Amino acid sequence: MDGASAVPAGTAALPVTGLPDFIACHRRLLVITGAGCSTDSGIPDYRDADGQWKRTPPVDYRAFMAEPATRQRYWARSLLGWPGFEQARPNGSHHALAALEADGRIELLLTQNVDGLHQRAGSRSVIDLHGRLDQVRCMGCEARSARAVLQQRLLGANPGWQAREATPAPDGDADLETDFSGFRVPACAHCGGILKPDVVFFGENVPRARVEAVHAHLRRADAVLVVGSSLMVYSGFRFVQTAASTGLPVAAVNLGRTRADHLLALKIQQPCAQALAFLLPANG
Repeated sequence: MDGASAVPAGTAALPVTGLPDFIACHRRLLVITGAGCSTDSGIPDYRDADGQWKRTPPVDYRAFMAEPATRQRYWARSLLGWPGFEQARPNGSHHALAALEADGRIELLLTQNVDGLHQRAGSRSVIDLHGRLDQVRCMGCEARSARAVLQQRLLGANPGWQAREATPAPDGDADLETDFSGFRVPACAHCGGILKPDVVFFGENVPRARVEAVHAHLRRADAVLVVGSSLMVYSGFRFVQTAASTGLPVAAVNLGRTRADHLLALKIQQPCAQALAFLLPANG
């Protein structure tokens, strides 16, 4: 069945044989996307087909806030990873979901990604669950600024660093291990506070208002579609749990295992862009 499999679930049985059928049967989809949506845009993901870490887990919030050395390491690597991340462009997955929204079929697109590629593709009903990497937040005065502006400050404070070679890593990071002790991290230009990307780090809570907004959309949805996420992080998985507990059918497009496999009415094990290609106009 071309990578499609019906999976026993606690939700009501549906007469679906594939993803086009699932989407045709439901008019108000809450779509949850993850890193698998953006890998075709050149942004690496964190996990393998079994949902296990491929690499060292991302920076921890408490360590970032408490340890100057952790901030030096983070921003030094980010200086090298940001240019490639900023240049990433939407791929077929993003364009397919934007087309589905334009057809009036999406109640909400909830993305766990921090790249803003859904919005660049034209999606408008989007909640960035974990924030956006293109914004920087001062942890003192709460001022927001553009990440592109901080990049220039980082380059100015650390001449020569941009010439170092590093491999792109997930979420604007770069693989580099060296002595970071001489790296200078700019402070907030307004209050001198600690600057942090405006994203939810591991160990940090998603803002309550954001969670409540997603639940409000979920109450209006008639099904959930997961695209490119293993749902191993609870912040996204909880919405699938809620959907299943209230009887909403859940389908997933993902290469490999997800945390919600036991809750799925349908699972498509294909690359996201391939699985969603039928949503795009025939002329591309």
